[in-house]
Amino acid sequence: MTYTPYTQQQLQLKSIARLKQIYREIACIVEVSDKRSLDSWISAIVNYQASKIQKLAPATPGNQAIAQAELDHFIATQAQAIAPEPLRIVEISFDHHEYYAADKLIASISHDDNHLTQRWVVMVNDKEVFRANTVMRCHRYISIHYKDGSLPVQEQLATPCTTGNEITAQIFTECEKYGFELLDDGIYQNDVKLGEVGCTNGTWWVMRIGECQQMPCDSAMDAVWWLSMVDTVPHAEAANCEELLDRPFVMLTNEEWVQLREYEPVAESRELVTA
Repeated sequence: MTYTPYTQQQLQLKSIARLKQIYREIACIVEVSDKRSLDSWISAIVNYQASKIQKLAPATPGNQAIAQAELDHFIATQAQAIAPEPLRIVEISFDHHEYYAADKLIASISHDDNHLTQRWVVMVNDKEVFRANTVMRCHRYISIHYKDGSLPVQEQLATPCTTGNEITAQIFTECEKYGFELLDDGIYQNDVKLGEVGCTNGTWWVMRIGECQQMPCDSAMDAVWWLSMVDTVPHAEAANCEELLDRPFVMLTNEEWVQLREYEPVAESRELVTA
């Protein structure tokens, strides 16, 4: 090999066009598994360089051991560098899941009620790429083909963590922790609106009921926590609490018990003080 081997970091900064040129310059013969994938070209170049280093290792026992150790380290380092990111699954709903590598959407799984047998579908760029009778088969398809670089490349149309589906999923997850209900016009607890939470241009915000200005937050968790500070027992519900006091205890729901615990019969207290 008459050139200095390219490192993983150097290759990651190259475009596919430049990687193709390097591939030709070094007379690489390793097959590229997916010619549309940057990682596939990098993997082919790295593996070819490693094979050349092994062939050029000195024959003397001492030098050969050193060269072999360097080669092993080189291969291990490069293999680790080009290994695919672990996949993160975001559950949008029971029948819709999105798969992310780091912060990039790579595929999604959805359910097709109109198909008789193979109702689970893998979608990339809003196009069907695979169909199966179970969601686990679709999961295996995405995992295997992403790992070997043969999964179609998802066009990234949005900035990280700002797709509507992922924002909604994060808000929904945080709302579940507090027993809140996420509706189209905001977040509710016991049919009482607490406010709204959203993410605009990568910045999370919260606007509590009665407020007219969005307050910046660090995350969906932070935003929903602020909503949990809203007083969820309006004074208008006092009459309802008086009615609940007349009901048999065994007929009260958990939510009604909570409402009664937080209820303070102000008028009655004043009468007692006056007396």
